[in-house]
This record gives sequence, structure tokens and C-alpha cells, in this order.
Amino acid sequence: MQDSIFTKIIKGELPCHKIYEDNKTIAFLTIQPYIEGHTLVVPKLQIDDFEQLPTEDYQALFTTVQKVAKRIKDVFNVPKTAVTVLGMEIPHAHVHIMPVDSEASYFEAIENRATIPNEPDHQQLALIAERLRF
Repeated sequence: MQDSIFTKIIKGELPCHKIYEDNKTIAFLTIQPYIEGHTLVVPKLQIDDFEQLPTEDYQALFTTVQKVAKRIKDVFNVPKTAVTVLGMEIPHAHVHIMPVDSEASYFEAIENRATIPNEPDHQQLALIAERLRF
């Protein structure tokens, strides 16, 4: 199996704006955020579908999702975080977490994703990652 872009990030072959890492998972800001603070939580084991993860890795993934969601909620001072499992474009299970003020703000962010710049603002992402890192 060819390494996914996430596996390359995990191995340190590609840079990322990391906010959390343990022995089973990593969390970093996406370079194409739907909304400021949009974070990906990724298991270190490269599996295409999250339900195929061994139980221990699955539990670790969602434990990290919970930790990161709480951190995002606190840092961005929002009432909710949107947590979604998509995994359509990259063959490596992952979970999206976004700070949201309301259900409407989540759907607005999804609808506006076509306006995301092609070139990420790494300076801005680094500042956000610094605030979120734990």
C-alpha cells in the first residue's frame, strides 16, 4: 500500500500544523479549512475506513477526537463543535472537527468551501495551531 498524505505527515516527511499527538493518533489543522480552527484527527495506522480500525486504535481515535473537540470549544469559545467522518478523498481514516456557533454556521462553512484559497496561509495556520496546541 502506498503511503497516504497523512502517513507522510505522521512520518515527518511532510509538514503540518500539529496541535496534538500521542502514540496512536495525531491532530493537525487542515490546510484547506472550511472555518478557522478546522482540525483533522488521524489514526497513525493507515486504514481507509475508520470502522476497519482495530478496536484499540478506534477507541484511541475517538478519545483524541473528544480531547481535541473540547480544546477547540474552549479556545474558540463556541457552544459546539461539528465532528464529521468523511474520508472520501484521502484513503486514510480521519475525523474533521470544526468550531461552530450554530448548526447554520456549520452548513454555511460547508457551502462556502468552494471559496477556500488554493494556497494555504501557513502564517495564519501556525498562529491558530499555537493557540490550540496541547
